[in-house]
Amino acid sequence: MSSKCDGTTTPVNVIGILLRLESSRNCNSDQNSRILRDFVTREVNAFLWFSVIAITAVLINKVVALFRLWSKAKLLPGPPCPSFYGHSEVISRRNLTDLLYDSHKKYGPVVKLWLGPMQLLVSVKEPALIKEILLKAEDKLPLTGRVFRFAFGRSSLFASSFEKVQNRRQLLAEKLDQISFRRANVIPAKAVDSSVGRVQDLMIEESIDCNKVSQHLAFTLLGCTLFGDAFLGWSKATIYEELLMMIAKDASFWASYKVTPFWKQEFWRYQRLCVKLKCLTQDIVQKYRKSCKPFSHCYSQNLHNEIKSTGGEVAFDIPSCPAAEMRNNGFFYGLDDHANPNEEPYGNIMGVMFHGCLTTASLIASILERLSSNPEIQEKINSELNSARKGSVKDNQKNVDNMPLLLATIYESVRLLPAGPLLQRCSLKQDLVLKTGITIPAGTLVVVPVKLVQMDNTSWGSNVNEFNPYRFLSKACNGTDTTQQASLAGENAEDQGESSFVLNDPTGKIEFLPFGFGARACVGQKFIIQGVATLFASLLANYEIKLQSESKNGSKLSTNPSASQTLPNSKIVFVKRNI
Repeated sequence: MSSKCDGTTTPVNVIGILLRLESSRNCNSDQNSRILRDFVTREVNAFLWFSVIAITAVLINKVVALFRLWSKAKLLPGPPCPSFYGHSEVISRRNLTDLLYDSHKKYGPVVKLWLGPMQLLVSVKEPALIKEILLKAEDKLPLTGRVFRFAFGRSSLFASSFEKVQNRRQLLAEKLDQISFRRANVIPAKAVDSSVGRVQDLMIEESIDCNKVSQHLAFTLLGCTLFGDAFLGWSKATIYEELLMMIAKDASFWASYKVTPFWKQEFWRYQRLCVKLKCLTQDIVQKYRKSCKPFSHCYSQNLHNEIKSTGGEVAFDIPSCPAAEMRNNGFFYGLDDHANPNEEPYGNIMGVMFHGCLTTASLIASILERLSSNPEIQEKINSELNSARKGSVKDNQKNVDNMPLLLATIYESVRLLPAGPLLQRCSLKQDLVLKTGITIPAGTLVVVPVKLVQMDNTSWGSNVNEFNPYRFLSKACNGTDTTQQASLAGENAEDQGESSFVLNDPTGKIEFLPFGFGARACVGQKFIIQGVATLFASLLANYEIKLQSESKNGSKLSTNPSASQTLPNSKIVFVKRNI
């Protein structure tokens, strides 16, 4: 029996009618299937062609960008690439400064290094070019933002684009300037006493590790500044410090992955540590707010909503208080007041603790090592402190401005051993065209080798490798200041008396870059210098800092500016003074 699709007919009866209906349905079904298959085939082909065109366009753009980068980079001097991956292995071995030292010596003030086929690094050593670049290049590479995002969540202080961080950086700078302006609040007296107490606690043995005690001191000073008396009585401070240092050790490593390594168990351990740190941050903020009680109902309600929306584990019971008092007394007011809903609570606060502790600890360690190897400078600073105390209250926080040798010692210590060997900048969107005609392509990692700049004998004299705080002092004669030459400075200091010198503040000089320069300069520079000076005024008033006996021999520093300027043995001893 054939159907209508075959061109034949069926009998006109009930069975014939039913057969026609069934044949019609089968015919329509086959036609619909063919139409559907043709439609799907055409759509898939169109999608595939669109995908091929899109991928080709992306690859062409990549190739064009690559050739554009290569053509512009070709004009910059630098060593040839050792392999397809460039000099990336140099960074992993942590001897990039050595390579830059040799490259600048051979190729001049501007040197390029290929870190990969599409990642260019340009190092600049000439002071005039450094100033221009640091003023024009305001961005950071995305890796910087990833470091803080993996550790503390999204933050508006450490993102790669300067447009995203500018407002919060200005707010933080204003708060730190207010603290520096109110001299009595730079570092509370209890904070200094607690720091000295930590030194006593660590002196279980005859000597203590310089890096360890520096870490403790930096953490205590910064914690007291942020959280006041609540931090001093916080039982979890030691745990917080250990977690912070553990996270600091691994933060850059995990952020270096282009794809988040969810498959690694070590990554999830790291994430659990970060979660614990966030919970502890909530805990200390709660204690701080309960202790000072300067909170507005509106602000606390907003914070409750933020924690609820992000699944915070710690509940808060915050008393209400006028907002004006919070602005006057709360350091972190506004830093966790999230205009951006994508930010995580307390991310900015943890970022400040993270970055502040590392840089401040490095500065304190450098000063401890310099003073322990130069006892004559210690005695002069102690005499300077006694002179500053005469006729005034015994408040070290108010006396440090009258102690130019102490401040000069801090500047000289950070000159010889800056917190970081490199300043990093980037222009993400536009090429950097310098006045000399040099063009640095957009997206290039621009670095300034701070150690090389601050150890350059053309700027700092022939004794650049020597510890000489007098290079930052001028001799006061008949009410006028006469610049004291670095090579002769300090020769007659004992005869002249320390009061005959005034400080030449190096802040803002392009040859002095431990705190950066330009828009991305450290916002807490004044605060840190004032706080560290107050700390050492208190320490030196109570202790002599000495090297461990076996480390006194053979502690010569390398004459290579690129080499580490730390002492071979960092074991130090605190000897109580007879007051």
